[in-house]
Amino acid sequence: MTTLRLANYDVLWLLWALPVLAGLYGYSFYRKRRALEAFASHELLGRINAQYSMKRQAGKAVLLLLAATAVIAALTGPGWNPRPEKIQRRGRDLVILLDVSRSMLAEDIYPNRLERAKLSISELIDALQGDRVGIIAFAGTAVLKCPLTQDYAFARMALADITTQSVSRGGTQIGDAIRKATGEVFDQMERDYKDVILITDGEDHESFPVKAAEKAGQEGIRVFCIGLGNDQEGSRIPITDAAGNKTFAKYKGQEIWTKLDSQMLSEVALKTRGKYWNVGTGTFNLDELYVQAILPADRKELESATILQYDEKFQIFLALALGLLVCEAAVSERKKV
Repeated sequence: MTTLRLANYDVLWLLWALPVLAGLYGYSFYRKRRALEAFASHELLGRINAQYSMKRQAGKAVLLLLAATAVIAALTGPGWNPRPEKIQRRGRDLVILLDVSRSMLAEDIYPNRLERAKLSISELIDALQGDRVGIIAFAGTAVLKCPLTQDYAFARMALADITTQSVSRGGTQIGDAIRKATGEVFDQMERDYKDVILITDGEDHESFPVKAAEKAGQEGIRVFCIGLGNDQEGSRIPITDAAGNKTFAKYKGQEIWTKLDSQMLSEVALKTRGKYWNVGTGTFNLDELYVQAILPADRKELESATILQYDEKFQIFLALALGLLVCEAAVSERKKV
C-alpha cells in the first residue's frame, strides 16, 4: 500500500493564499469591466472589443492558480513508497568539563571566559557526527548537567542553563571533575573510544588533577585541555551588584587576580595522550579540535535504528507547475477571428 508523507507540513499554510489570489483576480476583472462600461455603452463595447474574451482571461487565471498550488505541493516535500532502512550509528563518547568558578567571569576574553567557552561548546555540538556528548559543570564540586546522549538539542539546552550558580561550592577542583567523568559518566566495561575536553583557567591546587589524569590515561581516556586566560599578568574577577554597579572580587582587602596555570594543564594532557591548547586571551574553536583530533579516531557502533525511506516526488509537482505556466503563456486573452 502506497503511503503519502509530507516532509514539511508548515508549507500547507500557504494554501490560504490561493483564495486571496482568486479574490484579487475576480476583483480586477470586475474593476476592468466597470471601467469599460463607464467609457462606452454595452452595445458599443461589443463592437469595438469583439475579440475580448472574459472566459479566456479567467482560464489564464485558473492556470496560474493551479501552478501556484503545484508549487506549494512541491514545497511540502511529498514522498511515497516507504521502505525500511537500517541505520548504524558510529561515534565516540565525549564528555565536556566546563569550569564555572567565579574566575571564569574574568573579562580578558570577550565577553568573559565562561560565555566564550559556552559559545565554543555550542559550535562543537553542531559539528558532532554521531558521537555521544555529556557535560559536567565544575567548581568546588562537579555536577553532571547532561549525561551521555545523541540528543544534541537537549545538550544545547543543558549548556544554555549553565552559569556560575550551577555549582553550589566555590573553588576549582579539576581533579574531581576528571574523576567524575571517568568513574560515573563513561562506561566502565569499555576501555576505548572515550575523550574528555577540559575547559578551564587551570587554578587548582587541592584536587590532584595530574594524578586523576594519570588514572584516566591508564583507562584509555584522552583529555584535551583548553586553557583560558592570561598566564602572566592574569585578570581581575568582576562582581556586579543588584544596581548594576561593577566592582572586583577581593581577598583580605586586595583585588584577586586570576592567572592561567598552563604547566598543570600541559601535564594533564600529557598523561592521557591528549593535547593542550593555550588559548590565553585569544579565540578558539572546539569544532576544529573535534575535526583534527576526535573525528579521525577509532569509532564504535553506538546503536542501530530502522527508519522509513520515501521516494521523493516533489519533481513531479514542479514539472506540473512549469507546464501550467507554459500553457498560461500560450493562451491568448482574445478570441480567434
